[in-house]
Amino acid sequence: MSVRTTAAIAVVAGVVTTLLPLSATAASAAPATDGHAVLRTEMGAPVPSGPLTRGGAAETFDLTVKNPTGKAVEYKPWLLLDPKGPSRLAENDIVFKVEAVDAPATTSHVGQQDGEWQGEFSPSAGRPGAGFDIPANGAMTWKVTIGLGADYPTNNGDFGLTATSSNNSVAPGGADSHLFTVDPRIKTGELKTWFKQVSSGKDGQEQRAYLDLNYQATGDGTFGTALATSLTLSHPGQQDADFRLQALIGGRWQDLSPKDSRYELPLIAKGFGAASGVHTQPLRLSLGKHTKLTGRTTITMEAEVRQAEGNTWPLVTVPVQFPLTPITEPAPTEPTANPTANPTTTPSPTPNPSSTTDVRQAVATTTGNSNLAATGSSTGSLAATGAGSSTGLYAGLAAALVALGAATVWLGRRRRTNV
Repeated sequence: MSVRTTAAIAVVAGVVTTLLPLSATAASAAPATDGHAVLRTEMGAPVPSGPLTRGGAAETFDLTVKNPTGKAVEYKPWLLLDPKGPSRLAENDIVFKVEAVDAPATTSHVGQQDGEWQGEFSPSAGRPGAGFDIPANGAMTWKVTIGLGADYPTNNGDFGLTATSSNNSVAPGGADSHLFTVDPRIKTGELKTWFKQVSSGKDGQEQRAYLDLNYQATGDGTFGTALATSLTLSHPGQQDADFRLQALIGGRWQDLSPKDSRYELPLIAKGFGAASGVHTQPLRLSLGKHTKLTGRTTITMEAEVRQAEGNTWPLVTVPVQFPLTPITEPAPTEPTANPTANPTTTPSPTPNPSSTTDVRQAVATTTGNSNLAATGSSTGSLAATGAGSSTGLYAGLAAALVALGAATVWLGRRRRTNV
């Protein structure tokens, strides 16, 4: 066997040796299938039949849980409600009660994990949240009562109810469900929320961002509580951004102060619905003078809309991204001398202390060729330019001086010649 072949075998052996512990770990981490999810739920027909009304009569149905296996299985009841409509349900929006029929004495209550309405019950003699041991090849039955509270949202309609378990003991496909209708029948809609970037920047430098946050409800009915909105701001990196966020409230731009890194917007009043049209909240954002950001940065703004009372789990969350640059103070403008100018021939104005500021302002804002020297100032004096009435006198004196100089030169030459 060659040296190269021997080395290759050694490398492969090392790789196999390294992978064996990883494979063993993966095998031990894999979930074991022990036949735990084997139960089946069955929901009887509601009595009396027909649609539910707000504050009206409730309906009852039998819930039976069956265990087709040869050993007892723990069942932790979980009735999941699937609402049709944009509103979140509070605990008292649904009438819920559970009584034992062929089961131990039972206590029921309502849960709201992740903002959803959930009916739960457990043995009265056990600890809260305990389950029922469904015997081998046996079953347990309860009578469940469902109705609508008087404040069931007017923009919500029918809802589904599914009987499953919180400990995953119900078999896949073994959970029964029922659709409850609500009267009067309505067309359910949704709450739409979106940002519109109105403009960004000053002189193209993105020093301030203007955005509109819009809300629109569709379908029948209205929200039974006011709507609240929280804004969060973020950016890449760890530098302090020193955000300056303002909202247009009552016709004035007002500062918004963060609380726990969240900015609260004014409430949208109770009764917001399709007839309200589009509600728009103008916003503007800039970076303060204490910002540590030094260049163009992408900012993320996220709006979280929720009901102001009761079930305050978010109804909708919408983000937007836009660029922003720190606002910089303009550098003072310094006068620059013209190196080609002849100071002995350029007329200069005589400054007037009362008009110095106005003149500096005019120079700073004027572009191109300035006519200041030609027009002068109403409060100062400039050197005269062009021809005047003394031009002839000055010309005559100049000619006489030239003639006198010529005569002096001629006499000098004659004197040297005579000598």
